Amino acid sequence: HPPTPRDPTLSTDLYRPTSRPITTEQFRLTDPSEDGLLPRSEETMLGLHRESRTGLRHRLNLPVCIAVLVAICVGILALRGSDGNLGAAVPASLKTRQFNAGIRCKQPGDRRKVFVNADLERQIEKQRKYCENVLKTTRRPTRTVNVGPVKLGSDHPIAIQTMTTTNTFDVRASVDQVIQVADAGADLVRLTVQGKKEAEACMKIKDELLQRGYDIPLVADIHFAPAVAMQVADAFDKIRINPGNFYDGRKKFEDLIYDENSYAEELEKIEEVFTPLVEKCKRLNRAMRIGTNHGSLSARTLCFYGDTPKGMVESAMEFARICRKNDFHNFVFSMKASNPLVMVQAYRLLAAEMYEQKWDYPLHLGVTEAGEGEDGRMKSAIGIGALLADGLGDTIRVSLTEDPHLEIEPCKTLAGIAGERLTRKEDTFVPKWKEEFREWQSYARRESELPAQKEGDKIDFRGVLHRDGSVFSIISPAMLRESDTLYESLGCKQVLGMPFKDIATTDSIILSSVPATDDEVAWTTLRRLQDANVGVLVKAEDLRKQSVPNSVMVSPLKDLKAGHNELYGDAGRLAVELYGNESDEELDKLAKVEPTPVLALLNVPSEASRVHASRRIFDALQRTGSTIPVIHYFTTNDIADKERLVLGVGSDAGSLLVDGYGDGAVVGVDWHQDLEPDLVPEVSDGKGIASTKGSFELDYLRKTGFGLLQGCRMRSVKTEFVSCPSCGRTLFDLQETTQAIAQRTGHLPGVAIAVMGCIVNGPGEMADADFGYVGGAPGKVDLYVGREVVKKGIPNADACDALIELIKEHGRWVEPEPVEEKTKAEPANSVSA
Repeated sequence: HPPTPRDPTLSTDLYRPTSRPITTEQFRLTDPSEDGLLPRSEETMLGLHRESRTGLRHRLNLPVCIAVLVAICVGILALRGSDGNLGAAVPASLKTRQFNAGIRCKQPGDRRKVFVNADLERQIEKQRKYCENVLKTTRRPTRTVNVGPVKLGSDHPIAIQTMTTTNTFDVRASVDQVIQVADAGADLVRLTVQGKKEAEACMKIKDELLQRGYDIPLVADIHFAPAVAMQVADAFDKIRINPGNFYDGRKKFEDLIYDENSYAEELEKIEEVFTPLVEKCKRLNRAMRIGTNHGSLSARTLCFYGDTPKGMVESAMEFARICRKNDFHNFVFSMKASNPLVMVQAYRLLAAEMYEQKWDYPLHLGVTEAGEGEDGRMKSAIGIGALLADGLGDTIRVSLTEDPHLEIEPCKTLAGIAGERLTRKEDTFVPKWKEEFREWQSYARRESELPAQKEGDKIDFRGVLHRDGSVFSIISPAMLRESDTLYESLGCKQVLGMPFKDIATTDSIILSSVPATDDEVAWTTLRRLQDANVGVLVKAEDLRKQSVPNSVMVSPLKDLKAGHNELYGDAGRLAVELYGNESDEELDKLAKVEPTPVLALLNVPSEASRVHASRRIFDALQRTGSTIPVIHYFTTNDIADKERLVLGVGSDAGSLLVDGYGDGAVVGVDWHQDLEPDLVPEVSDGKGIASTKGSFELDYLRKTGFGLLQGCRMRSVKTEFVSCPSCGRTLFDLQETTQAIAQRTGHLPGVAIAVMGCIVNGPGEMADADFGYVGGAPGKVDLYVGREVVKKGIPNADACDALIELIKEHGRWVEPEPVEEKTKAEPANSVSA
């Protein structure tokens, strides 16, 4: 089958969040006959790309137009000879491969696209099987891969991995760190092996561990060095090779031309270099991971596929075919990217391809360069959790810019969440259904309609939702009485004690209950929030008893009727609450409810599978053509610690938001239960463990919501950091440096900064960043704009200042806002409620 032309829906520019209003200059069609602004959902589906984040726009010129015309002709010929199998992204053999012959592909920023039956291709490919069951978490059946004493595959527990940060040449330090992570619960440990002296040290490390009673499998991380891989295979249990640089070497990002002959010749050279390692691993019963990284694809792959998930899959398949040709099957795949959306797409495409090829190799899951703290855990949970929810994944690593042993607990938590899903009994909560409308292969947010202003409205209801994704907060009457603290916890700016919306302010609040009629302070606070364009949602049953002017009345769908419904308590808008078990008839009724609900709260109870119940709701909404925005309600009632909260929210949301299913989130206590939210609840220790389950500080819950949206590339409210987890190659203190850079540049929403310890995780891994801070030599740093190095050999002490100057040069810098002194507003009793 001929390879599919570049899929316009999978360019990585489309997986980036926005934090600024869209202008007509911000999106441009690749077709020179068209130019204009389209809605965000159509922008993604039609293959539009925005300007590069450094401010450079892609302009069409005569050579590009000629190249596009040639590519279209080649694509049409390919389609005619494809026997209709447009879903086969990987060719069956080199003989049937067809090429965009002679087209120059500029690797760093080329986003040229060819529109060849894209709609038809998506219709066919969305039907491809990528998991065992889209209605219930069912593990994908795989063969068993032996890694020393550890077995990987569907018949075995999900294995947990991490990687050392020591210099591998330092045997004692490496052994001590391996023991530390093994005692913490790691099943496998990876070490970087960059040269022959490190490979020699590996034998000593293995021997020392065995003498101390540790037989934990060791994995060699290989880049650029086939000879080193051959050497270390004598000592370690598994070899990880990167298809993007195993043969191709260090990335130069030059313009290259590939035709059919040169492409085939390079594959032959790869086979010649790679086969000896395959034969040795087979002879010694070593395992292998064919680990593709989004940012370090080969020049050949970039030229033909671009830096897309399809390119990642083909890159790995080329090496897998060589393994299979030599009857070697003791290997696993990985498809890592720092962008969770790209990562999920790549793994799903790989799984679909393996189903079609009838391959059954296990998958190692991970979001590379996820960062640190809650942000790193959130991104990892989104990517890994989304795949585990579909039964994909046999071993996992949470890559954090922290000490290796701190990665183990998040891995255990994610594996535990997957285990709970796999052992869940038949879901009787959700009615039987069949999925029809989810296009898992192309990211496009489901189309939804924001609230509109009506004549006679006393407040602006357009602030209830944000077009790039909304964050809601659960508020109690007691919290309303602490106005200054509440405003700060909601992320409001304050001027003379009055609240105003900022970039990361809660969009709407949900009242757990209505304040008493004589609570003047609470009512004044509520009115001031409404004046600040913060929406107020109230239960219909509460509004029957107490009026809340200009609120949004929330009613369960079962209590609403087709046709006109009365709004109680001076409410100005209607919202509906869904639980996931509504009948088809009830969901069909939703389109006929009047007044038209401005949003739906999707509050799936814990006894049901949130992922699958929610998929059914969205499938029904698409069937009826409903454009109602949907806010996911994640309850915290059964959660005691912050890490479990972040990983649980990210894991549940990942499977939904990566498919464009959802318009925001609320994280907090269930407003139908007695547990009241609190501004600053008591904690039992300094590790974020709540003294009462479900009780977390409001500010933390709000930031968790925004972290979720930013991790899913919906709404950017702060700088995005892509930082590697460090290893023996790192040329500076990565944790300390990352923290220092984040402290000075963390206030730049829409800007992505990559902090990389060495060249391996440098330009190759910065496909998703605007600016790069990369270790170039001991004590020296190189600075990048995109993948282009612009300043070299900057001393460590001066590098952060130089980075800021570089950001300023490209017009992306804003000065941090000064912290205003808090000034009390006028007393509440002087303002009528």
